[in-house]
Amino acid sequence: MLRPRRRRKEPVPTVYSSTCPSSKPHPARRSLTFGPFLAKLQTMPGLACALATALLGALKTRRHLVLENLALRHQLTVPATSDRRSRFRPADRLVWTCLRRFWDGWREVLVLVQPVTVVRWHREGFRRYWERKSRRRPGRPRKDPELRSLIRKMATANPLWGAPRIHGELLKLGFDVSESTVSRYLPRRRKPPSPRWRTFLNSHASELVSIDFFTVPTARFHVLFCFRVLSHRRRRVLHFNVTDHPTAQWKARQIVQAFPWETAPRYLLRDHDATYGSSFRHRVTGLGITEVLTAPRAPWQNPYVERLIGSVRRECLDHVVVLNERHLHRILVKYFDYYHRTRTHLSLSKDSPRLRPVQPPSAGEIVELPEVGGLHHRYERRAA
Repeated sequence: MLRPRRRRKEPVPTVYSSTCPSSKPHPARRSLTFGPFLAKLQTMPGLACALATALLGALKTRRHLVLENLALRHQLTVPATSDRRSRFRPADRLVWTCLRRFWDGWREVLVLVQPVTVVRWHREGFRRYWERKSRRRPGRPRKDPELRSLIRKMATANPLWGAPRIHGELLKLGFDVSESTVSRYLPRRRKPPSPRWRTFLNSHASELVSIDFFTVPTARFHVLFCFRVLSHRRRRVLHFNVTDHPTAQWKARQIVQAFPWETAPRYLLRDHDATYGSSFRHRVTGLGITEVLTAPRAPWQNPYVERLIGSVRRECLDHVVVLNERHLHRILVKYFDYYHRTRTHLSLSKDSPRLRPVQPPSAGEIVELPEVGGLHHRYERRAA
């Protein structure tokens, strides 16, 4: 017995709203604010779905329709980049930020970007707005750069001074400025003010001496050690000696020879060399001298004696070949005599450690006198 064929059900054509020109359902239909009713509409036949959509469109207010048209038309005017991505200008972002603020249905018509992006734009605009509102408003006119620079210079050079002291100095210099203004331009200090190392050296220059060694190779490849004691007051070499085996006892004898008859200074600046043993420290303490030790591997904290070493090498030892200990001693005697009597120093206002008088042109003709075996010369005026 033949079974009757079942009739194939023809697919019902989907009817879309006339407001959407696309052949696909508008993406905004998925996120309408009508809640569960939208899910039911999607399961209805095409004609019923179209009627329901038309009914919902009729229920929309005029304000809703105006904002929807505005949002859709605005998205059509947004330019696209070379990779077909929409490029929203600051004005476009402002439009969508305002729509989010004043219209609840803005998500339904948003196509080009995600709603999270609009939320991020809104937050960024909020942050920029309050940053601009919290900026410091212009008040009293700022002081001249010269005065501000002078205040900072005074504060840096005098770390123990505060605003009242600097304000008093400025009043004596003829500046019409208040103490609060001085406090405003003072540099902020993280630590309590303390004198710098250079300030300490300058303050105790008359009572401070430095000691150090430098090595000199000989023609026979031996190494000689030169010990010297330098006074900071006039950069004078108070004592020097040469040896090939420096010990703590030998250094203690050199200190005694450098400061005879109660001429010892108050401070002695040196490094952490291990050869300064207990005998040396006991002898220094017996002379009433206070030792000041530099930091390890910090020769810049003993600058005067290090500069002297450089001068001796560049101006003398780099140009001679030392034969032995006696030869080096004779060379250094000649050089230090030239160093004290003739050589001018920048730190002494172009004067020598031993005061060198200025000779006027009327004193006679200029003569040239060799020094240090002809490496240097001294120029004087002598009557013919």
